[in-house]
Amino acid sequence: MRSHHPWVRLLLWSLAGLVLLALLAWALRPAPVPVSVARVGAAPFVDSVIEEGRTRLRDTWNISVPIAGYLQRVMLEVGDEVEQGQPLFLLEPSPAPALDPRSRQQAEDTLQAAEARLRAVRANLETARAERRFAEAEFERYRTLHQRNLVSTADLDQRRSQRDRQRAIESAAVASVEAARFEVESARAVLAVASGQRDDVDHPALEVHAPVAGTVLTRYRCCEGSVVAGERILELGRLTDLEVQVDLLSMDAVRVRPGMAVRLTGWGGDEALAGVVRRIEPTGFTRISALGVEEQRVPVIVDFAEGVDPATLGLGSGFRVDAEFLVWQADEVLQLPTSALFRADGEWGVFRVEEERARRVPVTPGRRSGLITQVLEGLEAGDLIITHPGERVDEGVRVRLDG
Repeated sequence: MRSHHPWVRLLLWSLAGLVLLALLAWALRPAPVPVSVARVGAAPFVDSVIEEGRTRLRDTWNISVPIAGYLQRVMLEVGDEVEQGQPLFLLEPSPAPALDPRSRQQAEDTLQAAEARLRAVRANLETARAERRFAEAEFERYRTLHQRNLVSTADLDQRRSQRDRQRAIESAAVASVEAARFEVESARAVLAVASGQRDDVDHPALEVHAPVAGTVLTRYRCCEGSVVAGERILELGRLTDLEVQVDLLSMDAVRVRPGMAVRLTGWGGDEALAGVVRRIEPTGFTRISALGVEEQRVPVIVDFAEGVDPATLGLGSGFRVDAEFLVWQADEVLQLPTSALFRADGEWGVFRVEEERARRVPVTPGRRSGLITQVLEGLEAGDLIITHPGERVDEGVRVRLDG
């Protein structure tokens, strides 16, 4: 019995060593990697493009003054409704400019000279009238004598010629008096302006009427004063013609088509408004983003759907809205979180959890909509996938579901 005792002890020590090594290996094995997971499922899917837009009016009318003049105060204010043909503002002739002292002295001298000429021509007129009366009396006297055969016909014709010449001289003197009187009035009108202000005489005013019925959008000029031809006074528009302009990234604009449905949100109301794409403009432009990156943008014009009256909802020109362009949608689409996808060896893949281990599965993604991506091949509904695989997650790694 004693001869076998060392072998028994050796066997016991060997077993104890194996158990210790097993315990040490179990203690040193890698801990499971905590991961967040989600299940692949079928649900409604909407592939859309969301961008901020601004409302605008399709047509506006700038009302300007047709000629230079003096504008009376514009009583209309922004937001006022006007009817077609309604007077918008009045335009008077421009007042004469103010006179400096030198010009005023010259105008006074001109007036005095005009008054002197008027007195002179009036005196000439009196002389012409006296000469005409004398010539007529002489002609009548000679005609009586001619009837009695006391003077010759030649003498009578001479007196008739003198009478006609004096009549013509009188007519010329009358015209000279009228011309001199107009010169005096013109000189007095120049002196009547002391500081460029209008007088109390009623002036003919030009009324400018509204070309269409609408709303006053902008009042460029409110107070009275001189205006030049073509100067803008008011801007009119019809709020029933509101539309939305959305500047899309060029890579998103190529996915949009005329007639595509649009959901308008963020305008201030609780419900989304329906819209329809009317036009994608053919020319883009460059815009600097908030991060300082150059972006190519394309204007897309959206009409409000039939039955939606933006004016009754309180919308006006230049209001902000959020436009969601519905590129594609379906009711039952197999989908997963976009964060679960990664690229490896030139193909897309995900990590599926099988028996507490990560298994890499190649997949074929389809359309994307924000944080959700359509799955075309590689997964089935109910599969448990890792949503945010990190560097520690690899093929066959044990995982622990986090939460």
